[in-house]
Amino acid sequence: MSGFSWTGGEIHADVLVGVGGLALAYVLAWARGPRGRVAEPASFFGALTVLLLALNGPLHDLSDSYLFSAHMIQHLLLTLVVAPLLLAGTPARMLDTLLARLGRAGLATARWVTRPVPALALYTVALVAWHLPGPYNAALEAHAWHVVEHLTLIATAVLAWWPVLSPSTLAPRLHPGAQILYLFAFGIPMTAVAAMITGAEDVLYPLYAAAPRVFALSPLDDQRLGGLIMWVPAGLIPLVAFSVVFFRWAAAEADEEASPAGRPLL
Repeated sequence: MSGFSWTGGEIHADVLVGVGGLALAYVLAWARGPRGRVAEPASFFGALTVLLLALNGPLHDLSDSYLFSAHMIQHLLLTLVVAPLLLAGTPARMLDTLLARLGRAGLATARWVTRPVPALALYTVALVAWHLPGPYNAALEAHAWHVVEHLTLIATAVLAWWPVLSPSTLAPRLHPGAQILYLFAFGIPMTAVAAMITGAEDVLYPLYAAAPRVFALSPLDDQRLGGLIMWVPAGLIPLVAFSVVFFRWAAAEADEEASPAGRPLL
């Protein structure tokens, strides 16, 4: 195993400080009230827990020094688990307060970057750029660049989820019908990156080619496995979100039709 341990792993102080700062800020904002739904802090702190597990310990060590496929699991957790949970866990009051503090120009910018096309475009650029061999290898070799990579992926993933999950009244989510259309496109960027990686005939990332073998898996097979790990969730998670949005929309329409206020007066 060449030094790797399933029960140990490196703990990053910067991750602990960042997560601790977010947790403290959230608790202070929540305490000022009015209180939101109990599910909101559960989602937010669930995101922070996943963030800690993804960026520390065995998964972090596998990602940084041994397996490309482990690194793709890490990136999936950051973009398809942490980002939506952070957004879903932030109450509308809290998010609108933050947006209002940006001022008129800042709020206008925030509204623009959270619209479907710019949000998905920024997410696509981040995904593609950070999985190109040059930037990816630079992030593996320099911790500072690795931090920038993860922050960029999380931030742009939050933007990409915004049209579906935003609770804000200042920069609201799309109408459910538009959300469904948007979710058809949501998985395309990751699918495209996964196809590029899976179809490569050579190892794209030299560090993994030279890494000690944790499993009986060649560097090229590890790379293809990583591509497949990206490919499948990239299709399944938007499908799950699509289904949730559709059935909630259908239930809301049914409730509206059944309510007396929704019936036309004779």
